[in-house]
Amino acid sequence: MPDGSADLFKPAQGGELTAPKLHTGPVILAEIRAVLAAHPGGLRRWSVMRAIRKERERTGQDVPQNFEAEVERIFRRFCTDVTAKHSGGAAKDAIFFRPSEKAGEVWAILRDRASSWCNDELTEVI
Repeated sequence: MPDGSADLFKPAQGGELTAPKLHTGPVILAEIRAVLAAHPGGLRRWSVMRAIRKERERTGQDVPQNFEAEVERIFRRFCTDVTAKHSGGAAKDAIFFRPSEKAGEVWAILRDRASSWCNDELTEVI
């Protein structure tokens, strides 16, 4: 600004608004996979969230405010019923599904696909 005053709507250099956002997709995907792999019949959504949250608290990891939204986003990105309906993801990337025989919001893992994925492939897809 010509009069020497600061522009309040421009992020300050080095301020918290300019800090790089951490890409947590591969971490969350691995957490969902670990929880659901232990439960072949699937788990309710809130049980998955609780299990991941408890593990993060146990290991001293951060649980951000948008934690549930990020977990939901990653699940939907790799869920068969979502990838079939939306062009955002390819069906070949799906490793999760919602069992139709279970009532409520139940999440499950496609064991054959999930076990064949390695972490390098996950990073490329996300």
